[in-house]
Amino acid sequence: MTDIDPRALFGQAPEAQLATVSASGVPHLVPVVFALLDDVVYTAVDAKRKSTKKLRRLANIEANPNVCMLVDHYADDWSQLWWVRADGLAAVHYGGEEMGTGYYLLRRKYPQYQRVALDGPVIRIEVHRWSSWVA
Repeated sequence: MTDIDPRALFGQAPEAQLATVSASGVPHLVPVVFALLDDVVYTAVDAKRKSTKKLRRLANIEANPNVCMLVDHYADDWSQLWWVRADGLAAVHYGGEEMGTGYYLLRRKYPQYQRVALDGPVIRIEVHRWSSWVA
């Protein structure tokens, strides 16, 4: 597995880690589900139970739009290890076309969204750099 398509590996992953940074420089990392369209990643706030509606990732993006996402594959056979990182600029959308596109792509990728409502904002990330590593 030496020749990889980072975007394809990233897009097929079931979940990613989203890293944001607060206005004061404090990092925040959270697992998310996502959908990829070309060099744009969409993730959304859904109706699953949360401790607060004021999510730190949203406040962080509003203060500092630079984000990083990571998907990886672990196996006991370390010759099968790989990771892909997407660095980009994020924006939070509370309505409009970007929200509709995000919801559509997420529902298409995850059958769970037939039972779990998408009812919150969409985060749209314009990826400007793909990085990857493979064993």
